[in-house]
Amino acid sequence: MTRILLAEDDKAISHVLTTALNAEGWDVDVVKRRDRRNESLKSGDYSLLITDVLLEDGDGLDDLGEWLQQETLDLPVIVMSAQNTLDTALRASNADAFEYFPKPFDLEALIIAAQKAVTPGKRLSEDDSGIASGSMAIVGRSAAMQEVYRTIGKVLKNDLSVLLLGESGTGKELVAETIHNAGHRNAGPFVPVNVAAIPSELIESVLFGHEKGAFTGAVDRQIGMFEQANGGTLFLDEIGDMSMAAQTRLLRALQSGRINRIGGREEIGINARIIAATHQDFEELIASGKFREDLYYRINVLPITLPALRDRREDIPDLVRHFASQAVSEGLEEKYFADEAMALLQSLDWRGNVRELRNSVMRIVALSSGETITRPMVAQQLGNSTAEESNGSDSALFTSAVDAFLQQASIDGGALYAEALEKMEKPLLQRVMMQTDHNQIKAAELLGINRNTLRKKLKLYDMLP
Repeated sequence: MTRILLAEDDKAISHVLTTALNAEGWDVDVVKRRDRRNESLKSGDYSLLITDVLLEDGDGLDDLGEWLQQETLDLPVIVMSAQNTLDTALRASNADAFEYFPKPFDLEALIIAAQKAVTPGKRLSEDDSGIASGSMAIVGRSAAMQEVYRTIGKVLKNDLSVLLLGESGTGKELVAETIHNAGHRNAGPFVPVNVAAIPSELIESVLFGHEKGAFTGAVDRQIGMFEQANGGTLFLDEIGDMSMAAQTRLLRALQSGRINRIGGREEIGINARIIAATHQDFEELIASGKFREDLYYRINVLPITLPALRDRREDIPDLVRHFASQAVSEGLEEKYFADEAMALLQSLDWRGNVRELRNSVMRIVALSSGETITRPMVAQQLGNSTAEESNGSDSALFTSAVDAFLQQASIDGGALYAEALEKMEKPLLQRVMMQTDHNQIKAAELLGINRNTLRKKLKLYDMLP
């Protein structure tokens, strides 16, 4: 009988999981505390541990990996957490977790992961390297970002090539640097190369280096980026802009693990992890003959697609607060964004993505007076066209407000609809009553409801004089 230990202090989640795991023919023991979990692991013969991060007596990930090694307990671990941040995903990876699931999770996906975890030969390769967690600058709790975090956690303990895809400004270099800093190569250098910013005739020299006299202007030996990145990570940003000649030489280097400096005869071994990135469509590049298909397959081993900011609007408040905090660390005054100002920021498309949002928040914080930043202040700093655009996007504003509500709402008890109506109805009545100077007849006319209905609602929300 396969035995599974489930550490979860939420009754509903533990019941659902236990039922699903029992249906697979597995025996499940449930505990709610970290100390009970550890005692059970030492005394029981378990094939898998499924643990939440926040348990009744503390953090379920604190020293979990070290404790399992100390007790010589060799079993796979699946981590669940409602603290859906990159730091949590990295800590799960540091605990040598077989899989990490942010809550709410897909039950079927978790059962599939459990099946793989308890199957002999399915364990992930083990590595004693640690993860430099801490204050990570990648911000967001949306479902799209959770998938990014999960994938980052999976790539840290191997040297496979990573391809970062996404629009400009989505944070591809930040993700590349995070993978390096949190991975087992963090003692080595992180060497970024913006391929698009280097003239095509110089890119091979920049990457592979050259010997003195190799070409006109080569007055000294030049060590290329591949050699500079030895022991660390080479980040090739905007690789879609690389010339075909450079692509051919890059492919040869990746296949052989060796390079030649331009004008040199000596072969030099390379030892760098490759992370590439582009905002372009590779299918179009390959179809038009601008990118080698074999090179694409070589670099596209572990793809990570970063979502556009307009596709994760619910992350904008966290990002705004993060950038406002950064502004303080850079010498600006601490500012607070009012709800209506935040709603305006959430309603915009941000074609420049996170980069544009950061620059805008810095400008707003720097140029706005007072401690509280209001909607008119935001509209003024972003320009008239932005204000006009936002005034015509009521549906986007309501969508953003609903997204923000759902992030905080409790889905237990089936009262979500009533809770949402209350959240919207009360401030609406407050604003209308203020606008009509508390004249109930005018307020009822403006709302388009019967005066008696209005009085009932005012009484319900304790708003009658």
